Amino acid sequence: MTRSVVFNQEEILDKAMLVFWKQGYEKTSLQDLLQATGISRSSLYNTFKDKANLFTECVAYYRQKTAFRKEILLNASSTKEGLREYFRQRISAAYDSPLGCLITNTAMEDISLPEDLESEVDALVQDQFTELEKLFFDLLEKGKRKGEITSSVDIKAQAFLFLNLNHSINVMAKADMARSDVEHMVESVIYSL
Repeated sequence: MTRSVVFNQEEILDKAMLVFWKQGYEKTSLQDLLQATGISRSSLYNTFKDKANLFTECVAYYRQKTAFRKEILLNASSTKEGLREYFRQRISAAYDSPLGCLITNTAMEDISLPEDLESEVDALVQDQFTELEKLFFDLLEKGKRKGEITSSVDIKAQAFLFLNLNHSINVMAKADMARSDVEHMVESVIYSL
């Protein structure tokens, strides 16, 4: 009679996600994952199939866990204050955690995954980028309609700029660039609207 192992899948995803986040996909071994999660090899294979599938689930789980930041842009009382609050939180997350952003890290890592999973991870990253750019665009468009930002602002280009700022903040933090310089850069861009 086989005994069933019971564990909290969310806790396993949390633990595995941290390993991938710290080390990247390629540098993470199956043994690293087993040690961090405390589950057996058979439980990992029965639940997640393999390392590649577990990684894909971790990226999706990370997107779900960080979705609260988007609410700042959706619920902003004004365009500039919404942008300021979003980037305050983004900068804090990047500089207060040495891990950076899992989405940015994944986009920058050369990962060897099976073709179907590579497409799935690429889609998760692309969707995250597209969704965030649209949130910036919508907030800027609303601000333009309300007269909060200059009518000559190209909001499509500006939304893409904010998307790039969002991800470059993670790179700047990992490169140990001065936080005050990043804060000043973001404020300068917002001020210019």
